[in-house]
Formats: sequence, C-alpha cells, structure tokens
Amino acid sequence: MFAWVLWFHISAMVSWFAVLFYLPRLFVYHSEQAQKSEFVEVVQVMEYKIYTYIGVPAFWATLISGLVLIYLYPTNIFTTGGWFHTKLLFVVFLTAYFFSLGWLRKKLIDNPSYKSGKFFRMYNEVPTLLMLVIVAMVVVKPF
Repeated sequence: MFAWVLWFHISAMVSWFAVLFYLPRLFVYHSEQAQKSEFVEVVQVMEYKIYTYIGVPAFWATLISGLVLIYLYPTNIFTTGGWFHTKLLFVVFLTAYFFSLGWLRKKLIDNPSYKSGKFFRMYNEVPTLLMLVIVAMVVVKPF
C-alpha cells in the first residue's frame, strides 16, 4: 500500500509543480502584453483554468497523499532527524507560494500592470529553489 500511495504522491506533486512553474510564466505574458486586451483575455482564461482545474486538485492530492504516507509510516516523523522537519517546513513555504499565485492572478485581473514581467520572471524561480531543498532532504537526508 505504501508504494502505491508514494507513487500517487509523486505523480500529484509533478502535476502541482507543472502549475507552479507555468503559471508565473503566464503572468509574465499577462503583464508584458497588458495593452493587448484580446491577448490578456485569453491568458486570463488560461491562468484561471490552470490554477483552478489543475493546480488546486494537484495541491490537495499532494497534501492528502503526503499525510497518508505519514499515517502509514508514522515513526518516520520522530526517528528521521531534522531532514523530515526541514522538508515539511519548505513544503509549507511552497504551499504559501502556491496560494500567492492565486492572489497574484486576481490582482492581475484588476490591474494587468500590477507587477512587471521582470518581477514574475524572478518569482518564477522560487518553486525551483524550494524544490531543490525538498528533494535534497528526501534523497540525501543530511541530518
């Protein structure tokens, strides 16, 4: 059972990260092409559908399957050392980042020039950095 839940958790996480990587890129196009109303309308629909229909379900699937993994192997929490707690802390940061994308999406609807394309390019690097730490904690288990 554990292996199947782990498989599902990894699959859900990959789907969630697809949204985390792609949505800020759409924000770049949205803010840089703000003067083209037809283009912005299309991008807004894409942003909404990606966040709502892929991101939110993938987030919940990742979270719930992660909790099930903890339930199936509860001693992991207390015997693994600091790596597991560090991973969970960075997952909390990643969750905050995800919900910030939803907030930014709504801000861009009201004001397509809310932030610059350069800002969103930089913001797009956040999930990569968080992912590197999370994966390192799981694979290397440094402490």
